[in-house]
Amino acid sequence: MAYYSYKNHVIYTEDLFSGQPLNRLPETGEVIWLFRRPPLAGRETFAVTDPALLTVSEGPETLDASTPAPPLPPELTAAIAAGRVRAVNGAHPRWEELLNLPPRREKVRVSLLALGDVGSTLAMGLKLLGGDVISTLGLCDVREKVPERWEFELGQIATELPRVEIVRPEAVFDCDVFLFCASRFVPDTAVKKGDVRMAQYELNRPLAAAYARQARDCGFRGMFCVVSDPVDPLCRAALLESNRSEAGEPDFQGLFPHQVRGFGLGVMNARARYYAQRDPRFADFLSDGRSYGPHGEGLVVANSLSRYDGALSRELTEKTKHANLDMREMGFKPYVAPALSSGALSLLSCLRGEWQYSSTYLDGVFMGARNRLSPNGPAPERLPLPADLLARLGETMEQLRGIG
Repeated sequence: MAYYSYKNHVIYTEDLFSGQPLNRLPETGEVIWLFRRPPLAGRETFAVTDPALLTVSEGPETLDASTPAPPLPPELTAAIAAGRVRAVNGAHPRWEELLNLPPRREKVRVSLLALGDVGSTLAMGLKLLGGDVISTLGLCDVREKVPERWEFELGQIATELPRVEIVRPEAVFDCDVFLFCASRFVPDTAVKKGDVRMAQYELNRPLAAAYARQARDCGFRGMFCVVSDPVDPLCRAALLESNRSEAGEPDFQGLFPHQVRGFGLGVMNARARYYAQRDPRFADFLSDGRSYGPHGEGLVVANSLSRYDGALSRELTEKTKHANLDMREMGFKPYVAPALSSGALSLLSCLRGEWQYSSTYLDGVFMGARNRLSPNGPAPERLPLPADLLARLGETMEQLRGIG
């Protein structure tokens, strides 16, 4: 392993490198750990928050703080502890673009696509709560008069920011954050069985792919956020389709994995808390529980990390997973809590750099976990995980990998 200076960056790598060798690691500034693996096989850049992340296989183990750390030079260990180290995949054909991440804006411009039940409720949440981090909330919908209706409604809510404006479909990526809330199929209240989210996949996938290609054509470098169901598979479809040529071949010229994020897990964690507040058997979840995985089948709720109980965790998982069906049994569509817990509250926490539940790219799939957007890249929470829980996370990731 050696340190190099390259285009005003400090590089740490074990590969042969053309930069200027350094005798020692500078005491200040960012350090780029340059690694190599096939493009889109995993994360292309991320914050190195633990020395173990330099050697651990990407997957469920990424979330497990029990992984032993490799021996490292003391100055590099200190740089990691100070939050100065970021990983970049040197095998990506555009790796040099990753050396300079766009600076985080104090306030961002948001474009929200599709103002149905979820989109309009999400817009209300952002208008009411997002003035500290959102400058402009752009509204886009292909249906006649729908954007005008919501611009008129939201514009009459007496908060100075964010400003609300109408955005035409061709300009929807003139923003920092794009929210995909569009859907070609929303099951009505007569649907009361099965995973209704996956029933939407075949129709919503081409729609997400079309906007991902538009993002590619625009050279979009902001956040591409998916709120529509099924959140996590649509994230993956958007990422992969944006990186295909017109001939359909992978060319890695589209979105980077860290740009794509799924907002579906927030409501699942909130639903688990709802049940934990009402049943003393699940009370540990309120202080020590965690939620992982997708917004739907494959969800993993841990009743507690320090007092993990597999049976209780699975029971709480099932209650949480089927809460949407319970709402449908009442005769109503379950969209308010998802739009606010997964959408508005989680997105705003993300933009503020706070811990929140969302899906980020991990080992080729979008995996939901508690994470935050640190100054040097996405950073999932790492805690010591019980072996049974780690195995469940592995099963979930393989399940997600099998969705085409």
